[in-house]
Amino acid sequence: MTATLSPQPAGPEAGQEPIRVALVDDQQLVRGGFKMLINSQPDLLVVAEAGNGVEAVRVLSSVRADVVLMDVRMPGMDGIEATARILERAAAQPEAEAGIRVVVLTTFDLDEYVLSAIRAGASGFLLKDAPPEELLDAIRTVHRGDAVIAPSTTRRLLDHVAPLLREPTPEVSRHAASVDTLTPREREVFTLIAGGLSNPEIAARLFLSEATVKTHVGHILAKLGARDRVQAVVIAYETGIVAP
Repeated sequence: MTATLSPQPAGPEAGQEPIRVALVDDQQLVRGGFKMLINSQPDLLVVAEAGNGVEAVRVLSSVRADVVLMDVRMPGMDGIEATARILERAAAQPEAEAGIRVVVLTTFDLDEYVLSAIRAGASGFLLKDAPPEELLDAIRTVHRGDAVIAPSTTRRLLDHVAPLLREPTPEVSRHAASVDTLTPREREVFTLIAGGLSNPEIAARLFLSEATVKTHVGHILAKLGARDRVQAVVIAYETGIVAP
């Protein structure tokens, strides 16, 4: 965490709360470093910390967070099970409380634990030694829910574990049936999402407005039952829309 930070973005607009962040890692020094970095930003605020999955589930039952930075490997309950439990509980809450998103932290960029976490509902992953700017941008990006975190790294992970994704399961069959409900244009947009393109890039490629692309993306996620673009990319690999 010694890299120079880029200029801070403008703080929250009047009446708008900062993005509330929870830190889950069994190393106190790691949490301390992340906390100092995150709290240095006017639009971000650390509201909770936990040293393992059990503690995270307990703490987040009483503290509202928008984004959770979740270590994968921890003693007791690991980050995968904690992610699944936190998101399962959030899904049962009123809409205003259901927007919590999880970013998995790992020391390996080709870690099958990360795939399990994404399948459990995490919105992406980040390497612990990523530059500070990348960590901060990841929090803001996943909070918006409109982009894939570190798409090149995500693609490397998914290419690595593609054979596991293609194993026939009831879930993969359901996803394949959902893909079949997409219109030709939605399928085209879906393929570009799976390729890691952002909304502006998709708009330029297809000669559409960004608003139109955003509408298509919303319809695609709804039809696929995907929480966000990362989940959609996993489905694309499962169903053969994308091949490594």
